[in-house]
Order: sequence, then C-alpha cells, then structure tokens
Amino acid sequence: MQIGVAYSEPTQQIWLTIEVPEDARVRDAIERSGILRQFPHIDLDAQKVGIFGKLVKLDAALRPGDRVEIYRPITCDPQTVPRRGLRVACQRAKRNGAPS
Repeated sequence: MQIGVAYSEPTQQIWLTIEVPEDARVRDAIERSGILRQFPHIDLDAQKVGIFGKLVKLDAALRPGDRVEIYRPITCDPQTVPRRGLRVACQRAKRNGAPS
C-alpha cells in the first residue's frame, strides 16, 4: 500500500510517498522511508509522531493513503508568549541556541 512520510525543519521539508506492506506500522514506514538516514538526529524514542495531525504510537497500524508525520519539539510555547511578540520571541530563542 502507498503512504506518505513527512518531516519538516526550519529550512527543509521532506514528504515522501513510499510503498509498505499491508501489515506495516508507523515505525516500519519511517525506517523504510530513509528519513532517519537523512536526519540522523531524529530520535523516535523522544519525538512524537502522528498520522494526519493526530498523535499515534510507533506501533500504530497504517491504512492506504495515510501520511505519517514526525514532529519536532517547539522552540517557544505560544501560551507563554504574548501573541504580539511571539514571532520575535521564537526568533530570539532560535538565535540563542534553543533546540529545534
């Protein structure tokens, strides 16, 4: 079956369409996609994953057409930063070495 795998960094976005067996799980799709070789800093034990924006576990079953997404930690919390200064605060956090 065909599924998509997506990952995004501030300067690069990847969306691959791959073939996986009918009984494939989320972890299988990510490993088969090659994204972990392209981005060796991805830690599936620490980072969250989802299908179409809904968080799922790595052992979740896939259905044809699913889009598996690998999420990065946010660099600033929008709930703690006033809306007007959100963009500036995020830019400062990135400049000062906040993890992305």
